[in-house]
Amino acid sequence: MTASTISRQQAHDLDRRAVEEYGIPSVVLMENAGRGATDWLCSLGIAGPVVVCCGGGNNGGDGFVVARHLLLRDFDARVLLFADPPKLAGDALINYHILEKSGVPIVLGNPEALDRALAGAAWIVDALLGTGARGEPRSPLAEAIDRINAAGLPIFAIDLPSGLDCDTGQPAAHTIQATHTCTFVAPKPGFQAPGAEKYTGIVHVTDIGAPRKLVKQILSSPP
Repeated sequence: MTASTISRQQAHDLDRRAVEEYGIPSVVLMENAGRGATDWLCSLGIAGPVVVCCGGGNNGGDGFVVARHLLLRDFDARVLLFADPPKLAGDALINYHILEKSGVPIVLGNPEALDRALAGAAWIVDALLGTGARGEPRSPLAEAIDRINAAGLPIFAIDLPSGLDCDTGQPAAHTIQATHTCTFVAPKPGFQAPGAEKYTGIVHVTDIGAPRKLVKQILSSPP
């Protein structure tokens, strides 16, 4: 492959082409991403409850998948949603309903709920904002990010730390400082920016099940 990173636009094109040209349902891509991230998290060692903090977009949907697979492996996953459930859509909504029907409590995120969930926790999963996010996180995400950083627990970011710009590596005023980041397909260009490692921690890469032929085409295309 001719590129070692995948930009915001390339990641969007990869998802779109996997669906349109190869017929892979987008929810399958989300499933593969979440399960791959869970594999990495489990490989790091889990010795207590995991608090999965989800936003309202596809990154939050990835978090729902992670929570489900943690529970399948007999870990205690506590799910907090920092968005209005009626505003969920697409694959994130599908995975939200799967958790609901599985009897998994999904608590609406607020400072008090987050503090309760973090009590006795071993890990925090950051699934608040994905590659499409730009600029400063808004409330309640900004407050959640600050509380997560202050918790003193290891943080596992899904795809990229919330608040860090995918392409530039510019951190927002409220940016997750992850211990580990599990990114999809390839590292993001912003991870190479000076100082980005303060936010990404150790970066792991997992695939999302897109055909290798397509991945090669995308990574060799202009970012």
